[in-house]
Amino acid sequence: MTDQRKPSERADVCVVGAGPAGALVAHRLAQRGKKVVVLEAGERFDFEDRKRRMEQSIRPAHGPLSVWEMRGERDQFTSSGEWFYPLNAARVKGVGGTTLHWQGMVMRLHESDFEQWPIEYSDLRPYYAEAEQALGVAGATDNPFAPPREQPHPLPAFDPSHSDSLFAEACERLGVTMHSVPNARNSENYDDRSACVGYGTCKPVCPSGAKYTGKVHVEKAENEGARVIDQAPVQRLEHDDAGERVEAAVYATPDGEEHRQEAREFVLAAGGVEIPRLLLLSKSEAYPDGLANSSGAVGRYFMDHLFGGMGGTLDQQTRQNHVGFITSECHQFYDEPTEGATGTEGEIPAWSGDGPEPDSIKLEFLNYAGPSPVEMALSGEEFGDDLLETLREGYGNSIAMGGLVGQRPRKENRVALDPDTTDDHGNPVPKIEWHVDDRTKASLRRANEIQRAILDELGVDVSWTVGPEKTGPAFHHMGTTRMGTNPEESVVNPQLRTHDLRNLSVASSSVFVTSGALNPTLTIAALALKAADHVGERL
Repeated sequence: MTDQRKPSERADVCVVGAGPAGALVAHRLAQRGKKVVVLEAGERFDFEDRKRRMEQSIRPAHGPLSVWEMRGERDQFTSSGEWFYPLNAARVKGVGGTTLHWQGMVMRLHESDFEQWPIEYSDLRPYYAEAEQALGVAGATDNPFAPPREQPHPLPAFDPSHSDSLFAEACERLGVTMHSVPNARNSENYDDRSACVGYGTCKPVCPSGAKYTGKVHVEKAENEGARVIDQAPVQRLEHDDAGERVEAAVYATPDGEEHRQEAREFVLAAGGVEIPRLLLLSKSEAYPDGLANSSGAVGRYFMDHLFGGMGGTLDQQTRQNHVGFITSECHQFYDEPTEGATGTEGEIPAWSGDGPEPDSIKLEFLNYAGPSPVEMALSGEEFGDDLLETLREGYGNSIAMGGLVGQRPRKENRVALDPDTTDDHGNPVPKIEWHVDDRTKASLRRANEIQRAILDELGVDVSWTVGPEKTGPAFHHMGTTRMGTNPEESVVNPQLRTHDLRNLSVASSSVFVTSGALNPTLTIAALALKAADHVGERL
């Protein structure tokens, strides 16, 4: 074992996971003079290697899993339940976590989203503001449906794309309100990172560094004295004889050895799948069903957002695939998904479907519909002038809408262990048991209904639909260590500390009580800062 992976002799805090949550916790506490050690299962990727990864991502021979080395025994999983859950399709293990290839949209949950939480929007409001500053959010105050805020975003919003302007006229005629999308990517130079230069490959890789990744605050934490140990997957947590405090995180190193990192406080920030898996792997005589699991809720209430979309072609240039990220969206049907809309020349009818009423819907005006010119060129059999003519005729007139809907918490949706399949260290892999209920399907139908009205008004020849029976997750893992005031029904309290162990906290979307329908990373960041403050108070 090299010295760089030896345990620290003294640590105030051990953080498990070096994604955005773990990075923010580590930086905040290290900045306050605490001795912090971060254990990360994946490797530390070289920033200078991003252009190569971008080139790899656009070649047909390479899938999204290989761009960030997600493959092999280490990343095995299984899936059961009504629908297959493709866990590895969008996660990254490495310093920076899944923000290494995320899309970068960062919005605050609505006040209505907190109705079943033990905290209110007002409790997170100052942390949301700090998170926006930390991530460098580009946005505007043009969303009339957004919750109240105290100050503008730190960076100006990106301009609407050309296809956004096409949508705008149709939306005005139907009474649909478009507004900008807050993005965690620089619209101008910020925090020693350049403005976006338009590579357009934001997912899976931003070569310029304009898009935020957790690596930004990992490096800030290290500058404040924190230690980050990569390729150190935590195998289990060990507690004291009384079962009241965690004593050590046992981690493995590439040489095959195991080591114990002791600390006064522990923070789990490894995401909504690996956190419950680690707790379940850490069972003991005191916790036979898994560490911090006296409630039986660890791994339960797994939620995700599902995608609904529709698109086709238009008899004019739409300039898709020029941007790489979404610049306009609509929250009009978020708090009132059943309500209609009336515009200057038409309307969106109110919901009239049978069965359950839909829940919150976020609509998106996509900037990357249809094939890219690179994809067309690499997959075609033409060359020279013939290829150029095909690109001129077949590229640039695609257009589409997307959207997210959420799931309500259901006990049967969960992350469990599969003892029949093991990882590279012989541990049971995560098993996702996932079902999609009728209310979620109703929300998808309502999203498709609104999308169809807008696309018809625009004159789009609709050729594809992703809806209730043919869709997939947004890979926003939520709910598996839910927050609550009752220790018999939840895993962590409103201070993000586990009910069962006095020095174990969770900074993750796994603490979400409900899912909403908005991308969760800004809320994860806000909760991470809140968790760090509570940990700091106890030290």
